[in-house]
Amino acid sequence: MSLLAQAPAAETVGSPLVNISIFSVFVIVTMVVVIRASKKNSTSAEFFTAGGGFSGPQNGVAIAGDYLSAASFLGIAGAIAVYGYDGFLYSIGFLVAWLVALLLVAEMLRNTGRFTMADVLSFRLKQGPVRTAAALSTLTVSLFYLLAQMAGAGGLVALLLDISDRTGQSIVIAVVGVLMIVYVLVGGMKGTTWVQIIKAALLITGAGLMTILVLAKFGFNISTIIGSAQDMVSGSASEAVAARDVAAPGAQYGGSETSKLNFISLGLALVLGTAGLPHVLMRFYTVPTAKEARRSVVWAIALIGAFYLFTLVLGYGAAAIVGPDRILAAAGGQNSAAPLLAFELGGVILLGVISAVAFATILAVVAGLTITASASFAHDIYASVIKKGEVDDRKQVQVSRITAVVIGLLAIGLGILANGQNIAFLVALAFAVAAAANLPTILYSLFWRRFTTRGALWSMYGGLISTIVLIIFSPAVSGSKTAMIPGSDFAWFPLSNPGIVSIPLAFLLGAIGTLTSKDNESKEKAAEMEVRSFTGVGVEKVVAH
Repeated sequence: MSLLAQAPAAETVGSPLVNISIFSVFVIVTMVVVIRASKKNSTSAEFFTAGGGFSGPQNGVAIAGDYLSAASFLGIAGAIAVYGYDGFLYSIGFLVAWLVALLLVAEMLRNTGRFTMADVLSFRLKQGPVRTAAALSTLTVSLFYLLAQMAGAGGLVALLLDISDRTGQSIVIAVVGVLMIVYVLVGGMKGTTWVQIIKAALLITGAGLMTILVLAKFGFNISTIIGSAQDMVSGSASEAVAARDVAAPGAQYGGSETSKLNFISLGLALVLGTAGLPHVLMRFYTVPTAKEARRSVVWAIALIGAFYLFTLVLGYGAAAIVGPDRILAAAGGQNSAAPLLAFELGGVILLGVISAVAFATILAVVAGLTITASASFAHDIYASVIKKGEVDDRKQVQVSRITAVVIGLLAIGLGILANGQNIAFLVALAFAVAAAANLPTILYSLFWRRFTTRGALWSMYGGLISTIVLIIFSPAVSGSKTAMIPGSDFAWFPLSNPGIVSIPLAFLLGAIGTLTSKDNESKEKAAEMEVRSFTGVGVEKVVAH
């Protein structure tokens, strides 16, 4: 989810007309589904969480659709093709992260909240300041994630549709943004969830088909694939690539101690960030019970785990069949590994299908992010803080729809501005913010009865501010060849991802804020939250409309 980056246009593969035609079919089919799903969207519960009407398996597929972004598909396969073993470490981090979500968050979050993450954090604390902080964190994570996905669409266009000029790519970014807004306005969470389910089925099926084709080409022998990949890497025209051992660690994160520490920091952000991603947490409210929330995570783990095993074969297969030199020379850089492999395996048609799936992936993820951000503003800021809970469902949904349009337009504008720049750090930043600003407060709220409002605010704002400040002054933004501002150098923080500093700092600030606080939080509410989170007793009145 963190590897999508831009590259100058080089070559295109396949037929742009076929690619866009197959993508258009997906848009038409999903739009019909969204319109059919939108017939019951008048109440806030239906618009924000589909009325809790999805089963665990359905929601598990939707979670997989939400989680497996274009960067997961294109970026990880490309990283494995170019770096080998080190590229697969991303997959391991993303998958392990779900154990944290399953064991610590999913069931208790579903028992305690109703629509958003802020429902849980403000359950026994002061509503106004805590909801404001939670909504601000949600909007920040969603916006960075949105920006990365929207700008990523521009890079994908250069390879698949033969549109190399910035104006053409900007138009495509705008089209993706408009479609995203329409999905959210018309379908709400129910329509968005069905888009996620369709997209997840297409993505996993497409990756599975390509995996079978790669295995068949090498006699279903993984060792043969890795050996052929090593032969292609060793024969590379680049000395740096030729010296790599694709089956051993160290190609990307070996060498200096800073490089190794950077990987630990990134891994920490990825593993802990998932359980704090607002658009993932919101999915736990689209099921009727905590048991179904738990089932949905189990389904998500199975599907995501299978997908990442596919990327292992696809990555090494791309290295063996296409070769790292051709991958790095293509438009989109290492992100072109999967499309190039699809073209070699199945020609124009398979490439068209895979490119359509990649576009669908971007479209589905941005729709999920937009409804999460708009629901957070409408429910947490407008309804709970500004109107003090004195607002009807229809008005809340109306505000959410207006917010979705504003966020969509903002994402289009920022995505066009970021097009052509290195955007990999934006997704990593979203994970780091989620891990530092959200997860400590969620865990403290659920498991520490003494936790206070001051502790929550210190933890959330401390995690949010420290993460953003450290990223701004890191090599990801300036002072390196791959930096967002390559001509400048104001980096004093040595790591590209600040997780190893900002996450422990957020936990520490939450503890210090609580221990130094004189707030007299309600012991009765703390006890009620503890009982409800572990047993589900009392949750019925939360979801009743």
